[in-house]
Amino acid sequence: MAESIIIRVQSPDGVKRITATKRETAATFLKKVAKEFGFQNNGFSVYINRNKTGEITASSNKSLNLLKIKHGDLLFLFPSSLAGPSSEMETSIPPGFKGFGAPNVVEDEIDQYLSKQDGKIYRSRDPQLGKFVALENISCKIKSGCEGHLPWPNGICTKCQPSAITLNRQKYRHVDNIMFENHTVADRFLDFWRKTGNQHFGFLYGRYTEHKDIPLGIRAEVAAIYEPPQIGTQNSLELLEDPKAEVVDEIAAKLGLRKVGWIFTDLVSEDTRKGTVRYSRNKDTYFLSSEECITAGDFQNKHPNMCRLSPDGHFGSKFVTAVATGGPDNQVHFEGYQVSNQCMALVRDECLLPCKDAPELGYAKESSSEQYVPDVFYKDVDKFGNEITQLARPLPVEYLIIDITTTFPKDPVYTFSISQNPFPIENRDVLGETQDFHSLATYLSQNTSSVFLDTISDFHLLLFLVTNEVMPLQDSISLLLEAVRTRNEELAQTWKRSEQWATIEQLCNGASLFAQDGVQQHDHGSLKPLPPMFKQRTSLSLSSSWDYRRELPYLALPSLCI
Repeated sequence: MAESIIIRVQSPDGVKRITATKRETAATFLKKVAKEFGFQNNGFSVYINRNKTGEITASSNKSLNLLKIKHGDLLFLFPSSLAGPSSEMETSIPPGFKGFGAPNVVEDEIDQYLSKQDGKIYRSRDPQLGKFVALENISCKIKSGCEGHLPWPNGICTKCQPSAITLNRQKYRHVDNIMFENHTVADRFLDFWRKTGNQHFGFLYGRYTEHKDIPLGIRAEVAAIYEPPQIGTQNSLELLEDPKAEVVDEIAAKLGLRKVGWIFTDLVSEDTRKGTVRYSRNKDTYFLSSEECITAGDFQNKHPNMCRLSPDGHFGSKFVTAVATGGPDNQVHFEGYQVSNQCMALVRDECLLPCKDAPELGYAKESSSEQYVPDVFYKDVDKFGNEITQLARPLPVEYLIIDITTTFPKDPVYTFSISQNPFPIENRDVLGETQDFHSLATYLSQNTSSVFLDTISDFHLLLFLVTNEVMPLQDSISLLLEAVRTRNEELAQTWKRSEQWATIEQLCNGASLFAQDGVQQHDHGSLKPLPPMFKQRTSLSLSSSWDYRRELPYLALPSLCI
């Protein structure tokens, strides 16, 4: 049996691997290429060189060996409309040409916008630039479908065996900046730590926009922070199951927002009189622990970056990590990070473990009868100044981290209104801050603006209106959400005249009367006794939330031991 070889074929939309043999004719090989890419036999041309020289013709007399094409070589494919002599490969895709290296994916609006920009940095040409870069996702798993041997652990070959990984500090970012719209968004999140001393967690909701200070730069703008059910102590965090997670995403989408990242605190008070905090995350300790890197990798895998130039239809992620921690001046600082694509692959394929007693170190798993794990290495410098390659058992997590600047604008932006007496944030019952109709009545009585849009434009209030147990408005709030999204007072007034808002006002009036009589019940928006038109529903109180604690599977969402 002839020895199989794998030839990589680069197209304007990505790379595919073609399995062939050295004795295979050029004509047979080109038929395989046509079948793999979905072309007619005359619909493309394949070249040995990227400048479209050395065309491979459909000859039945020349073998790949005769053409000096070897295992692992990279060839270059052009559709017929792009074929012909040229000094360099075209990067644009002609109208009507569908990407055949990836599914027909819809990229983010910011990516579609930036793809139309020039983005060039004008300087003298570097001879090492201009090479093809395949946007291929790393895989640490054995390639399926290999029939030449028994399955692992009884057999493996070079065709199905994943390549060893040498960790490198990623030289590019998917997001260049994290910007909170205003200080109030972050300050309200920090209030939980200020009042309890316990660490806290939240999801960042906002949008991706152009970062004009960087060519083709992307900024994650944070408009709101959603705080899911959780248990926090002074040195750990554990997330609980959130039955409202999907609804929150839906409401955010109707407001023109999306989940862009996550944030957690790592704050320890140093001097309460001066209001200082401990500076604990630095070059002498760590910036992100291995457990936090694994969690970030898990989140990034769940929020992939859609990309038409990748064979998989996605490449990397724009999901960011923000940490509120002490800075060198012993004040609260916000630091931003992502983990590399290599880290995402190790996490996705369950190859990376945290080191409990050394948070700055991770550990690459060893192969077992259940799982093959490729060797993972990293480069280091020994005491003599020589570069050496080390097995990643353990590995410094600094190889996995990408630093992202985190800023606040000089001129604050307000997607939602700011009030001196804001509506309570969700899942803060431990502070005695509950979301119910009594708190809504109090909020409305303290915010008497003549502009209804200013009163109702509160992210946490809108979530309460949709998710409360007494009168959820999920099916009848679209008009109000559109009014908030477009800042349209007329639409807001139209919704205010609706039957739903009239009922809510009656519930608020009833809640105020109950409170005056001392009968008010604080139970996640449920009122007792309820008006006869409403059927009482079982609500989730803080004590019963312990029933929802579950043993989370590995890497699903590990507890953060900070």
